[in-house]
Amino acid sequence: MMIPEYFGSMVFDDRVMKARLSADVYRSLRKTIDDGTKLDLSVANAVADAMKDWAVEKGATHFTHWFQPMTGITAEKHDSFITPAPDGRVILEFSGKELIKGEPDASSFPSGGLRATFEARGYTAWDPTSYAFVKGKTLCIPTAFCSYGGEALDKKTPLLRSMEALNRQALRILRLFGNEDVRRVSTSVGPEQEYFLVDAELYRRRPDLIYTGRTLFGARPPKGQELDDHYFGTIKPRVAAYMEDLNQELWKLGILAKTEHNEVAPAQHELAPIYTTTNLATDHNQLTMEIMQTVAARHGLVCLLHEKPFAGVNGSGKHNNWSMSTDTGVNLLSPGETPHENAQFLLFLCAVIQAVDDYQDLLRTAVATAGNDHRLGANEAPPAVVSIFLGDELTAVLKSIESDAPYQGAERVSMKLGVPALPRFLRDTTDRNRTSPFAFTGNKFEFRMLGSSNSIACANIMLNSAVADTLRKFADRLEGAGDLDAALHTLLQDTIREHKRIIFNGNGYDDAWLEEAARRGLANLRTTPDCVPCLLEKKNMEMLTGLKVYTQAELESRYEITMENYCKSVSIEALTMVDMARRDILPAVEAYAARVASAVSAKKAADPELPCLYEKDLVRRLSGLTDRIAGQTESLERLMAEMQTEGDVTVTAGRIRDEVLPSMSALRAAADEAETLTASDCWPYPTYGDLLFSVR
Repeated sequence: MMIPEYFGSMVFDDRVMKARLSADVYRSLRKTIDDGTKLDLSVANAVADAMKDWAVEKGATHFTHWFQPMTGITAEKHDSFITPAPDGRVILEFSGKELIKGEPDASSFPSGGLRATFEARGYTAWDPTSYAFVKGKTLCIPTAFCSYGGEALDKKTPLLRSMEALNRQALRILRLFGNEDVRRVSTSVGPEQEYFLVDAELYRRRPDLIYTGRTLFGARPPKGQELDDHYFGTIKPRVAAYMEDLNQELWKLGILAKTEHNEVAPAQHELAPIYTTTNLATDHNQLTMEIMQTVAARHGLVCLLHEKPFAGVNGSGKHNNWSMSTDTGVNLLSPGETPHENAQFLLFLCAVIQAVDDYQDLLRTAVATAGNDHRLGANEAPPAVVSIFLGDELTAVLKSIESDAPYQGAERVSMKLGVPALPRFLRDTTDRNRTSPFAFTGNKFEFRMLGSSNSIACANIMLNSAVADTLRKFADRLEGAGDLDAALHTLLQDTIREHKRIIFNGNGYDDAWLEEAARRGLANLRTTPDCVPCLLEKKNMEMLTGLKVYTQAELESRYEITMENYCKSVSIEALTMVDMARRDILPAVEAYAARVASAVSAKKAADPELPCLYEKDLVRRLSGLTDRIAGQTESLERLMAEMQTEGDVTVTAGRIRDEVLPSMSALRAAADEAETLTASDCWPYPTYGDLLFSVR
């Protein structure tokens, strides 16, 4: 079957709805999707019946409200279509009420104090803007998830709110430019997904990978990524077969998987989709991560999505390519052909610049996880300091606006808006900057700080909200202006002067930049405990609650959940290290030391004059390392026991950052040194060399 024939074949998309719904029902549903009008129950019943018939034809026996709780993954509870008939048989039914609302148990999902454990009732509500799909034998209906009291318990609800907030404020700006035909402004995202593939048999012999998703021990192999020979290299047959299978599964679900290639680190790869509306892109990325792992299992592989599964080689990120577009097809971050279009472009560009500067702490917080803390600032990821790359030409344009000086580019004209013409901006006139956390790449911004396992919802909630808030301020200032051109010119000048500190076109990996960033007053929030308290800062809470993206209680819950997840993630890693060191590593090193000592005795028995210097030194070093490993293991275990009695999550997170992580590093250093001295047949785990180079 050709790709166009099966693409989206498992999705109840617009084509299917047109074919299976009456004209009146279809029009009513489209009005709900496009304009947010209330859905009549009779329409919901008709849609549910058609959806059920279609899904059954695809082999579905069950349906589920598919949602995204604050665990970072998706959730689903399956109900069959069967209903008892009077004659003892069953019929297949699915009602509009079942389509619109579900009632999963909310007590076991993270709520950050929004719900007590005994308060079990929660609701899922159909999101008609995201198409239903069949996965396996189940009809999956994308939904939002809330508590009995109406508080958002998921990532989708605040995302939809943030998209609506940006839409409202962007429309105000567009009306100032005379754009009366635009009905909606949406954000679009294309998340590039990085991942590692390792052999499943080797994975099963690594408790750290099983329990935590990353290697907690492992000496660096003789060869890593030094030669850059893996990047964009020929894709190995086993990996190519996996990618082919993965593409087919994604395409069936209407996921626009476009680009695939080897990444820099051995065993690392990337998949990039075509851009789509942020809501759909978020759903699709969650599905992509799930299907990556499912398909890997078919091929005897395991897909690792941790941000730093291997020390000493590149970790995995998820580059969030973000833009704003109108329903008339205009990309608001794309330079135009006329002065009018360029003035509009510059206003939206400056709105993003101010938003990123004003809310740099929220953007950092949106990507905060224990795993991503290992990656940010390393040699493949941007630093924890948020900055914007614009490129030399666009930076020069902004400087000329700020100073009212002629633009020293392709055209020597004054930059004063409203009278002289702006120059035409040529797309892709500057290089890309892979060290920048937030880089302009022609008609979009690439937010590079996300970790590979992150839901993209969090970053886009904060980005949408920050830009919406800035557009609101711009609209408030411009709507009452007598001379719009003059007011716009002054607004752009003021914005550039006040927020140019966030613009940096240089090398983000250079230590000098961190010093310069500090002089500029930019935040360097290196760890999760450093940045998450920013959620509760007054300016951030006022912005997010003012736009109705979160309530205060919802923000406080996100603080608790993020800090708790950080503490639990690192605690699991620490306890896994203790277990591995005590049960496997110490016995292995001791056994090898005893073997070497026995060899010394045998040699001495044969020839008492032999010095056996190498063997004696090796036994001495191994004995010293066993003492170090044992001591560090005991120390880490005691520290973790103390953590169990700490009741304050903020204090616990701080102690984990300041005490537990250094203790884990010390234990790892001793164990990794022991690995380099221990015979390979004695070492209990597959090595880095095995894991990184075994897939062919």
